[in-house]
Amino acid sequence: MPKTTFSREEIQSLAQLSPFELKDKFIRLAGAAQEDQPGQKGTTARAMLNAGRGNPNWMATGPREAFYALGYFALEESRRVWTADNLGGMPERKGIAGRFASWVRRHPDLPGVEMLSTCVQYALTRWPFDKDAFVHELTDAVTGDNYPVPGRMLTHAEHIVRGYLSDELFDRQSPASELSLFATEGGTAAMCYVFDSLMKNGILHKGDKIALMTPVFTPYIEIPGLDTFEFEVVNVSASLFAETGVRQWRYPEEEVAKLADPAVKLLCLVNPSNPPSLALSERVSRQIQDIVAGPNPDLLIVTDDVYGTFVPGFRSIAADLPRNTLLVYSYSKHYGCTGWRLGVIGLHADNVVDEMIANFPQEQKDRLARRYGTLSLEPEKIRFIDRLVADSRSVALNHTAGLSLPQQTMMVLFSLFGLLDEGRAYKERIREIVHRRLGLLLEGAQMKISEDGRRAGYYVELDLLAEAERVHGKDFADFLEKNYEPVDPLFRLAEQTSVVLLGGGGFDGPEWSVRVSLANLDDLDYLKIGHHLREIFTDYASEWERSKAAG
Repeated sequence: MPKTTFSREEIQSLAQLSPFELKDKFIRLAGAAQEDQPGQKGTTARAMLNAGRGNPNWMATGPREAFYALGYFALEESRRVWTADNLGGMPERKGIAGRFASWVRRHPDLPGVEMLSTCVQYALTRWPFDKDAFVHELTDAVTGDNYPVPGRMLTHAEHIVRGYLSDELFDRQSPASELSLFATEGGTAAMCYVFDSLMKNGILHKGDKIALMTPVFTPYIEIPGLDTFEFEVVNVSASLFAETGVRQWRYPEEEVAKLADPAVKLLCLVNPSNPPSLALSERVSRQIQDIVAGPNPDLLIVTDDVYGTFVPGFRSIAADLPRNTLLVYSYSKHYGCTGWRLGVIGLHADNVVDEMIANFPQEQKDRLARRYGTLSLEPEKIRFIDRLVADSRSVALNHTAGLSLPQQTMMVLFSLFGLLDEGRAYKERIREIVHRRLGLLLEGAQMKISEDGRRAGYYVELDLLAEAERVHGKDFADFLEKNYEPVDPLFRLAEQTSVVLLGGGGFDGPEWSVRVSLANLDDLDYLKIGHHLREIFTDYASEWERSKAAG
């Protein structure tokens, strides 16, 4: 294969972009390459294989069917109250559980009815809900005819999602302190709200020192550098090797020890990691716990656990350090619902943030009292989790805060489904999917990764320079570094094979690493991507051999 048509200087310039912005360039290159490969009868001979973004190509159908069925029941309840052409009334609470049971019996063939009924019965069995109150909350919420009340999260919805998180992220061993939840527009909004409120409340200040466990999802790298924050960032790097040329993507003890510095105010981690896709080891978790118990007791942790459900027996650090941790979770990847924008922020009732605010100097308390004074006659008693809600709407619009009720309903049904036997079987299937695709990728690429029982497998990060040294020795790795930019392989893949991957350097990983999403293409596409990676690698080796022959 020929080299890329881009000069080294052009590649150096483009490499300054965020990985996701650079991805768009690769997509255009891959598309142009398709046009240069005409097929039969107007088709293209080569399909674009975009493994650059982690939008899964699966979705959970059962809870969606239940959602649509609930909509039919809600409309029947609306017309029961008031019918005039296309006009209906608000569903009535009294006796609605009985009417729901009757409606289920009358519509056994409606898709989703059985799943909806099973979800409702599970909830009523597990939690001591008033039947009418719970069924009415679901029915009214799915129509979206009211503002969210409470604004932070609907009452029954919070109980259910808390139970789901306990089972899935806390390994069914929840801390004694109750977890309060704020439903958000996906994990993206949760991230923004957390950083914003920590600043607004004076927990963090511009220029503060924070730590990132890297490699990490790019917004955690980019947000601290914005002029709003200008944080000093300490990288806790996963730099361990399992053997020569095979990265372990684990954190050395001396890297984690950086968190013992009391000047480090905040730690951000994605767990399991993105892109290496490994859950935090027990060794590292214990070390962080020891640091909080010792030299840095006020260390605040933001843990993004969106991929936790892909690891058997996963346990969030929010379960082991509940006082210090803000939990972020999104439903998008597990349930294939990125377009629904469903996420939550969780904070335990007993937490260091509220304790810090209570211990502020009077001047700072007075400033915050002025900020939140329109919300309560005792603004100093407003908890941080509720300040997050207010701040998300610039305080003045707190009365219209909250995630839309249809979104919360979908979140509830996803959660209930996940707690059922059907949901557990679904979870095993999607775990099998990503690990099967990982195996096919590695088979095609002939590359080696470390064995790790904590691997989620949603992504994989491959260190091409380490692989170069493993296969051909350090001289070959040095040749690559001297003659090419780290993203050169990505340009070659896009131009020559219509494969789109992301560079790992943009995630604060090794510059010569690449991130492959194992979620969004068909299984055999990963075998093809692996073959293309191996072809590119072989080309570099041939160029190296020619350079040696030329003296």
